[in-house]
Amino acid sequence: METKKLEELKKSLQEEKKDLEENLKKIAKPINIQEGDYETSFEDIGTDKNDSATEVDQYTQNLSVESSLEKKLQNVLDALEKIEKGNYGKCEKCGKDIPLERLVANPSARICMDCS
Repeated sequence: METKKLEELKKSLQEEKKDLEENLKKIAKPINIQEGDYETSFEDIGTDKNDSATEVDQYTQNLSVESSLEKKLQNVLDALEKIEKGNYGKCEKCGKDIPLERLVANPSARICMDCS
């Protein structure tokens, strides 16, 4: 892969990482930022039954969103690590090169279209 294209993909991954971390910080507190590990924040439950139900509902929604964002962040962190190690763009299943078009569309892609 061309160095210029690799740098563009790396920049795209770094921007996505920043966005994901910002979104995660809105609903969770970081436990281990290097590994993309967060914990959903839970508001203090008040004494009002309706407030408590709302807070539990919000926590449940945040937990689902956090899980999804963490998964995306982990894929981005893995892709950035692969760039540093020099094995970025290889399918994790078959070992073939992932087409550039797929990487442009999804820079954190782990497998090629044939294996997906």
